[in-house]
Amino acid sequence: MTLLDVENLHTHFYSRGAHNEVRVAKALNGVSLHIEPGEILGIVGETGAGKSLTAASVMGLLSHSAKIIEGSICFDGQNLLELNYQALNKLRGKDIGLIVQSPITSLDPLATVGTQLVRVQRAHSDVSKKEALVRAREMLDLVGIPDPDARMRAWPHELSGGMAQRVVIAMALINAPKLLIADEPTTGLDVTVQAQILDLLREMVLSRGQGAMLVTHDLGVVAHYCDRVAVMFSGVIVEQGPTEFVFAAPAHPYTQDLIDCVPDGEASERTVPRPSRPPDLYNLPSGCLFRERCQYALPACATAPHNNALGHGRDVLCHFPLSSEADAHATG
Repeated sequence: MTLLDVENLHTHFYSRGAHNEVRVAKALNGVSLHIEPGEILGIVGETGAGKSLTAASVMGLLSHSAKIIEGSICFDGQNLLELNYQALNKLRGKDIGLIVQSPITSLDPLATVGTQLVRVQRAHSDVSKKEALVRAREMLDLVGIPDPDARMRAWPHELSGGMAQRVVIAMALINAPKLLIADEPTTGLDVTVQAQILDLLREMVLSRGQGAMLVTHDLGVVAHYCDRVAVMFSGVIVEQGPTEFVFAAPAHPYTQDLIDCVPDGEASERTVPRPSRPPDLYNLPSGCLFRERCQYALPACATAPHNNALGHGRDVLCHFPLSSEADAHATG
């Protein structure tokens, strides 16, 4: 059974304009993705593409101004959009874990690290305080925190940014959730610790049949740790598929642009894309949202593209996919 299946997800933000009229920002516009047990899906794209909003929509952690107006989010066979707050809250922290980018928003300044780790466990499982303390110390050691006994007694303000982020990761993993959603989980960590944490996530997903959604700007991390990748632009997924095929043979011009931006020590022979602002979410244009920045745009791109299946489990939202030749290279 598919662990997470998101279909045609539309999330909009509502606000009031200068004349008290209702304004609608169409932030997600038909996002569809899935995650299988034992799989890590990487979500990449520029700032504002909708990566974190997709994660927040799945978790049910939207602001009051945001609303899911269409679509379904099925986790482990049940549609999360049909659950009330209490039922959804039971899933969060137990079956679905979340690692956010800023640990400041996740840690209680009025409780020690040990108290918070014990609290998270006992809120979702019938364990004694003693058992929870043992497990808490084990998790701190597992995420690479030195002297875990001392850190158990520490207050959040006594931790460095990197140390606090590792505590947040320990909290997300401590109940062994079936699905882990990680939004830039290694921000603020040095390269060595980043690799350690990502190796741990990968090991847990593989050994326990868990699934993970990894939101990141780092294509190198995706290439090394993710089984599949979804590329987002202005609230839509423009390309997704197995990481090795997408990176070896980008089918969408935007994917190609992202890969070209990664320094490789050699000058790119590809044409530099035309700069422009992202589409206005309050007044989305018709047709392909990327066409103003696309070096390959043709008149047909003024109409909305449909998903094209390219084989190898790949889909691309483009009238004229680029990878017909590159696919042969990826499989050769």
